[in-house]
Amino acid sequence: MVPLSFALPFCGEELVLTPSRALYWPRERALLVADLHLEKGSFFASHGQMIPPYDSRETLARLAGALRETGARRVYALGDSFHDTGGEDRLEPHAAGMLDALTRASEWVWITGNHDEGLSGKLRGTLVRELEIAGITLRHEASAGEARPEISGHFHPKLRLRVRERHIVRPCAVVAEGASGHSGRMILPAFGAYTGGMDARDRAILDALQPARAISAVLPAKDRLMQFPLWRAAA
Repeated sequence: MVPLSFALPFCGEELVLTPSRALYWPRERALLVADLHLEKGSFFASHGQMIPPYDSRETLARLAGALRETGARRVYALGDSFHDTGGEDRLEPHAAGMLDALTRASEWVWITGNHDEGLSGKLRGTLVRELEIAGITLRHEASAGEARPEISGHFHPKLRLRVRERHIVRPCAVVAEGASGHSGRMILPAFGAYTGGMDARDRAILDALQPARAISAVLPAKDRLMQFPLWRAAA
């Protein structure tokens, strides 16, 4: 099981940010993942950029591991689950079998993103644009100006640090603290094997989470969560 030291208080709920870059919601027994970008490798290959075509297998294997580790019974995929709308038809047999087994074993909700807006609905599970659970909206892209609790993906945030003359880059969640002082909006790191990343301090991310009192990057490190301030409103 994921250590309780990775627990993250959020809008009256206790969530767990796992080392695999998934977010576990114990009370809902749900696993939240963003930006799987399945079949990104085959998409690039079709455009002449030959990269190893095993990204879907790696991503789904890590997802299966996160489900085992947490005991989650439901998966919320927060958009861009496929790199493009044709990705579900390009899944090679092994990866397709992995995905079929996962969606048979757990209840799935597919939230559409900008890369996979045209998902056909052939996948097992429920297909929606956004969803509200216990007062928290789940969507693909953060809605600037939104004051209600929200969890999203889209930006693939990564924290860039300099430690002992070394430059370190790690995927992270970005959490905004609302005017009341409670964490109310969160952007998850990308889960997919072939996903790049945007600096967590980028204005696009900070602006997407406004209005906010403060914004921090959060990531698991060894046996605990670490938090790094990114922005704070002027006093």
